[in-house]
Amino acid sequence: MKLLLLSNSTNSGDSYLNWPRSYLSEFIRKYNIRSALFFPYAGVNLVEGSLTDSYDAYMIKVQNAFQVYGVEVIAAHLSDPVEITIKKVDAVFVGGGNTFHLFFEMHKGLMEIVRKEVLAGKPFIGWSAGSNIACPTLMTTNDMPIIFPGSFNGLNLIPFQINPHYLDAHPEGHGGETRQQRIEEFLTVNRRMAVAGLREGTLLEVEGNRIQLKGARPMRYFRYAEEPAEYHPGDNIDFLLA
Repeated sequence: MKLLLLSNSTNSGDSYLNWPRSYLSEFIRKYNIRSALFFPYAGVNLVEGSLTDSYDAYMIKVQNAFQVYGVEVIAAHLSDPVEITIKKVDAVFVGGGNTFHLFFEMHKGLMEIVRKEVLAGKPFIGWSAGSNIACPTLMTTNDMPIIFPGSFNGLNLIPFQINPHYLDAHPEGHGGETRQQRIEEFLTVNRRMAVAGLREGTLLEVEGNRIQLKGARPMRYFRYAEEPAEYHPGDNIDFLLA
């Protein structure tokens, strides 16, 4: 497999998909990506109007971001049938937004189509919710369940969970649980699972049986009944795929 799984699209004060430009450029060049099918279904309210209006706005936003790399972006909501279009493009892109809504739409027969192509070697780039969907389930998303997706099962491209936008901070005066406590709740119920807390400005790149953390910050790794561990870019984290 060839995966690029980003924690987030935009750092505070930065432009859209600017922080990972060097990583995106390298990935696109490495696999000669000239076209991609983009799944916009996490973008629920990018503009006022219908969901289709929001998808259209998301499509344009992503097209503009990737034109600098010479990649033609085709939106899945305008592709009929998707199973034909996905075979014609070089890669699959899945954008961030609301993970529950993304899963709701993808479970309308799209999950297996995407999974089959990516397992066969088609490059995959996802950010935020688009990284969540590469996991076994959506259960480590940060999003509100605004709609019931029918199944929590993801593409299961990787054997561990990602918590994107992972935060260490507990704001002063905030009485709720920390992100770590929420992840520990998940692990109490799902004790055989592992979770990668992916801080903003970082990504995971998977190539076959190798995985690398890239970016400017470490990753926090959680297992049930174990102290969280920190892994830095350059550390060997291939065990995540075992």
